Amino acid sequence: MESLTSGTIAGAGSFRCQRCGYVLTLAASDTLTDCPGCNGRSFVRASLFSTGRMQHVEDAASAPDRAEREAWLQEVRERIAEEPGEYIAYEESGELTLVPLTREWTRVGRSLAADVRFDDPTVSRRHALIVRQPDGVRVLDDRSLNGVFVNGERVEWRVLKDGDEILVGRYRLGFLSVVAEPAEQIPDARPLHSVS
Repeated sequence: MESLTSGTIAGAGSFRCQRCGYVLTLAASDTLTDCPGCNGRSFVRASLFSTGRMQHVEDAASAPDRAEREAWLQEVRERIAEEPGEYIAYEESGELTLVPLTREWTRVGRSLAADVRFDDPTVSRRHALIVRQPDGVRVLDDRSLNGVFVNGERVEWRVLKDGDEILVGRYRLGFLSVVAEPAEQIPDARPLHSVS
């Protein structure tokens, strides 16, 4: 089986990382990138119809340390403490981006029409939808090639909870639901009576 390395135009198809088993699916003009799962550079052609390896394999060395992730989530929460609501947060090139979820639908993908846009071949043009409804916020796989993962599990759709991690291609997004702090109770003010 022919082995390929990242940085090459490998053609259309699916490619499996030889190190961790993560599967990337590319269009004809996409360049094979480093593995989003383990940063490996060695791939072999994979079949979309093979069994077993399409699920994301979370390598302990590649997964962010739980304490580090919790510290990151806490830092993000502190930044948005004054603005309660639901957010998607992610880092790109060392910059933190916060996306308030204010509309019913938020599109995530590589398309120019996406609300959250990632110009990366590991992200499909229409990768995921984040849907706000009265009974909760859901993430839906929008027929992506590489799938949508919530907390390491590939999903078609999932109701999100505060602190969930969504993997879209090589990007890790955090879902945050910040609830308004209850206002401090002011003791009942009694009217002053004048003494005459």
